[in-house]
Amino acid sequence: MSIGHTDRIKALLWPFSFLYGIGVRLRNLLFDWKILRTERYDLPIICVGNLTVGGTGKTPHTEYLIRMLKNRYRIAVLSRGYKRKTNGFILANNQHTSEEIGDEPHQMKQKFPEILVAVDADRRRGIRRLLSLPADKRPEVILLDDAFQHRHVIPSLNILLTDSHRLYTHDHLLPAGRLREPKHGAKRADIIIVTKCEACVQPIDFRIMEEDIHPSPYQELFFSHIQYGDLLPLFPGKAAPKPLRSIKDDSEILLVSGIASPRLLEEELHKYTKKITSMAYPDHHAFTKHDIREIQSAFQRLDPAKRLLLVTEKDAARLRDLPSLPEEWQPYLYYLPITIGFCLGKEEHFQELIIKHIQSYE
Repeated sequence: MSIGHTDRIKALLWPFSFLYGIGVRLRNLLFDWKILRTERYDLPIICVGNLTVGGTGKTPHTEYLIRMLKNRYRIAVLSRGYKRKTNGFILANNQHTSEEIGDEPHQMKQKFPEILVAVDADRRRGIRRLLSLPADKRPEVILLDDAFQHRHVIPSLNILLTDSHRLYTHDHLLPAGRLREPKHGAKRADIIIVTKCEACVQPIDFRIMEEDIHPSPYQELFFSHIQYGDLLPLFPGKAAPKPLRSIKDDSEILLVSGIASPRLLEEELHKYTKKITSMAYPDHHAFTKHDIREIQSAFQRLDPAKRLLLVTEKDAARLRDLPSLPEEWQPYLYYLPITIGFCLGKEEHFQELIIKHIQSYE
């Protein structure tokens, strides 16, 4: 789509963004004026969210906090369970599927079975249910996943994420842009993290982004980058893990993704091979039989001796549970887990801030 055509579409959408903005601003004012009810709690509740729709890296940043805290505190993650096919409060166990609790909660429960993972669109009710657990199971810290706009709960710490490739300061309200609320909503954040920074970013680039965001004196600003792990098989009995560098120049990769943007993943894979076929589906996509046939057709065009079927970690669970998944894929089907790291040597400072905040409740 040409830039001119895109600009024309945005111009047509501006009136709808204007009306949407009026509604969101009115809602925020009702919370600011204490007309809409809010609740505060006597334990650390850390919210990880954003101003935009999807794609800022909430899950790997939440998982970073889990790894950091799980051996020191009883941790609970509370999510709405986006696109799940159930309702109400669910305290997840290892038998729950992604359809029952949502992609991200399922992923976190599978990776960290020792922590509490719960879903509830009503975060206040979800918190009450978690706090009603027996004393030896009751969480000491609650991580709210994607709840920056859920203002009925007042988090003790608000962490706002923004994609370095599309800072919220350069974005626009839905539907002309991707902002869920006006930019000044960022003032509610205690910590702002610019995510998905490139390894080659120069100090001047960090300063430019900091000037763009212009954090308030009470706000801490950090920059993070994606770290890719080893390739892991969806079916461990059919294949073994292997390092990312095992991908060779002549490897043929079929990349299947249902995330907000596979661009960074594609760029990472291109470091190893140029033979990549990318099949991108919408974020949180529920794969159908038609999709499987479409993927199968592309898969069969690859050289059996060189091919690899690669999916994202978020898509892995949904695909693994599909009854229509071809058995011939199993030895070739891998996913690529990601973690995050902090730029400019500020990881220790970030951790100190989090621990100090939690200790203030002890």
